[in-house]
Amino acid sequence: MRTIIVGTRQSALALTQTGQAVEKLQQLADSFGIECRFEIKKIVTKGDRILDVTLSKVGGKGLFVKEIEQALLDGDIDMAVHSMKDMPFELPEGLIVGAVPEREDPRDALITRGPRSLDELPQGALVGTSSLRRASQLQHARPDLRIESVRGNIDSRLRKLDEDNFDAILLASAGIHRMGWQDRISAYLPPEVCLPAVGQGALCIECRADDSFMLELLGKFQHEPTALAVRAERAFLGRLNGGCQVPLGAYASVSEGSSGPDAPLLTLTGMVGTPDGKTMLKETATGSDPEALGLLIADKLIAQGADRILADVRE
Repeated sequence: MRTIIVGTRQSALALTQTGQAVEKLQQLADSFGIECRFEIKKIVTKGDRILDVTLSKVGGKGLFVKEIEQALLDGDIDMAVHSMKDMPFELPEGLIVGAVPEREDPRDALITRGPRSLDELPQGALVGTSSLRRASQLQHARPDLRIESVRGNIDSRLRKLDEDNFDAILLASAGIHRMGWQDRISAYLPPEVCLPAVGQGALCIECRADDSFMLELLGKFQHEPTALAVRAERAFLGRLNGGCQVPLGAYASVSEGSSGPDAPLLTLTGMVGTPDGKTMLKETATGSDPEALGLLIADKLIAQGADRILADVRE
């Protein structure tokens, strides 16, 4: 009987989604006769400690995963449950993505005080988000809106909407779904209006590359269509050297190709915009190779000046 120590952030959402993943893994282990039990270890990350500035000003990559990955490398934990959108493109040597489970709803959600859609928000409404990606697309769609940074966990951001002077806030619908708070959602923003972050809605189960026991177990948790879509999105992310601090988004969907289920086709849309939303670069293409598709979309945007936009934002 192996005891598997699972590392996670300590927010309510992180603990909830980790608990849900552990429950499914325990069921899989039991069904395959794999003897193991799980214990959850809470770890505080840099992104959790610094809440008084926007993510774009904190700097660095892996703000919500570095300390957890170090615990993996040190052997203090055996696996980690991350939100895929928090994962940098490059993983530390010795670590690997052991599984990408089936994706939750990838869309962004609008939570408002009264109006039920983006179009219904009053002129000059105050909207809270700490994401430059969301702010850029929101300003592109509604230049009249006022955007103000709001950081913190889902529950604290919802509380700020209720208690402060925001007219609306934007959150990832996946987290709200996992918490069971769907009734708070006023409207879902389609990708045509607000393209999700890379990997949004998906989880990343990370482990050590030499842990054959964990790799065997996690392999049974893999959802291949989600994994393919995320590979395309992350190839786009890597080519643009992106992260959660820049106005960049991508979303891939998977459908069966002409040869059937063994030849899936991916459709990937990628975007890069200026923080004020005045410039919005967006491209879509279809292909069967996720990495090649991600690079193709990134290179098309680079040809239009995406690398210069991102360089300006980083400076």
